[in-house]
Amino acid sequence: MVYVKIHVTTEVSQDFSEVVAICDEGLLGKKFQEGDVVLHVNEEFFKGFLATLEEAMHHARNAPIAVFVGEISVSKAIKEGLVHPDAILRVGGVPYAQVVRL
Repeated sequence: MVYVKIHVTTEVSQDFSEVVAICDEGLLGKKFQEGDVVLHVNEEFFKGFLATLEEAMHHARNAPIAVFVGEISVSKAIKEGLVHPDAILRVGGVPYAQVVRL
C-alpha cells in the first residue's frame, strides 16, 4: 500500500491545478539526508489516503504533476512508463521522482 494525496489549487494555471503525491507507506513522516539535500516525507504533503499501487498510478496518470517517493512507488511509476529510470534522484538511498506534463 502507498499513501496518495491529491492537492488541488486554483492559484496557478489551470494546466497545473493538481499535484498527486505518492509515497511508500513505511516512509511517511521520515526524513532522509544526503549532504545538504533533505527529503522530508511529511504528513502534510503526502498523507492523504492509503491505496493500492494500481489506484495510485491511476491518479498519477491523470495528473499534470506527480511526485513519487520510495522503492515501491518509484519502481511502479517506472514500470508504468510514467518516469524514466534516468530521472530518478536518491536522497539517503531513497528514490524520488517528479513528473510534470507540459
